[in-house]
Amino acid sequence: MIVSLIQIIIEIPEVDSIKAKRRIVHSIRDKWQRSFHLSAAEVDLQDSLAFAQIGGAIVSNSREFGERVLQKALAMVEDEVPVRIQDVSIYSEEF
Repeated sequence: MIVSLIQIIIEIPEVDSIKAKRRIVHSIRDKWQRSFHLSAAEVDLQDSLAFAQIGGAIVSNSREFGERVLQKALAMVEDEVPVRIQDVSIYSEEF
């Protein structure tokens, strides 16, 4: 069993409330869950207005498949969401 993980730190410009930030974070999380069947959550930086850290995971039988899905999920954020990506980490573990 291969577990592939993604962790991104995003900067959310022009956000003036936690509510507005959460709307964007939930949008990313919901799109990942719906489109890519990832388990996803905001994992850190909940108290920051300008930044969020989001993690996602997928279980498969292939490291290449899992990491390809995560690259597509990252591309979706880059193309569709008005945020700046500050850091990305994608890796897989075999269990």
